[in-house]
Amino acid sequence: MKILITGAKGQLGQDVTEIVEKKSGVKAYPFSRQELDILDEQAVFSVVESIQPDWIFHCAAYTNVEAAEDEGKDLNWKVNKDGSAIISKAAAAFNAQLIYISTDYVFDGTKEEPYRTTDPTNPINEYGKAKLAGELAIRENYPNSYIIRTSWVFGENGKNFVYTMLNLAKKMETLKVVNDQYGRPTYTKDLAAFMLFIAENEIENGIYHFSNQGVATWHDFASEILKNVDVQVLPVNSDEFPQKAKRPQHSVMSLDKVKDTGFNIPTWENALNRFMKNTKSL
Repeated sequence: MKILITGAKGQLGQDVTEIVEKKSGVKAYPFSRQELDILDEQAVFSVVESIQPDWIFHCAAYTNVEAAEDEGKDLNWKVNKDGSAIISKAAAAFNAQLIYISTDYVFDGTKEEPYRTTDPTNPINEYGKAKLAGELAIRENYPNSYIIRTSWVFGENGKNFVYTMLNLAKKMETLKVVNDQYGRPTYTKDLAAFMLFIAENEIENGIYHFSNQGVATWHDFASEILKNVDVQVLPVNSDEFPQKAKRPQHSVMSLDKVKDTGFNIPTWENALNRFMKNTKSL
């Protein structure tokens, strides 16, 4: 089985590449942004045609949520919408199964119950709008594709909330962390494992919500990250930290559809513990 991976040097892409390369009987074809510009339709079609992959794991994305509101707005839309449309056209043209990584930010965060895959979308920031546009383009070009919405992503290979908290704790005695936004943290290694699980099993195509099990606020998450560090973590409301991009207050997504596939989802506390053991910078 041949798997082409876009965004292979990104936080998720590196873990996806690693897990695929370790799997016997599976050949990885990882491409970084420098190696494959997903906005270059001719280049994308040429690469997909030459490799003839069985699967494309589309991990490439523009993820700077704040910058997407202004200076990064155009690039956000080009990468997340136009680039995804090009990838899906190439996948359809050469009969490669496609997995696209989307986000909980396609929802507005006003629902108190976990969001199901069938719930109406209503993104409240430019990043969420562009990722949803990418979803729609993919479903239009390739109806049999797979879309995985995820949230609060952290991994060893990139900038993320865990590293931010650990680094701030080295400089400060007290940290204030938002305690009125709820979601599910997601470990990149577990998301990568689910992607490979889809490819190796006869899983129905469509939209899936994947995160680690359990619900947390950012304060809950930070407190667990820093539980063995001599620092005070204080809960505050999000209005104390005004941001350009609005965030959903309650972006907890239902994991039932993933559980129905038989995939075992670890808790976010378990995932964080494995992250701490794996990371080399601590």
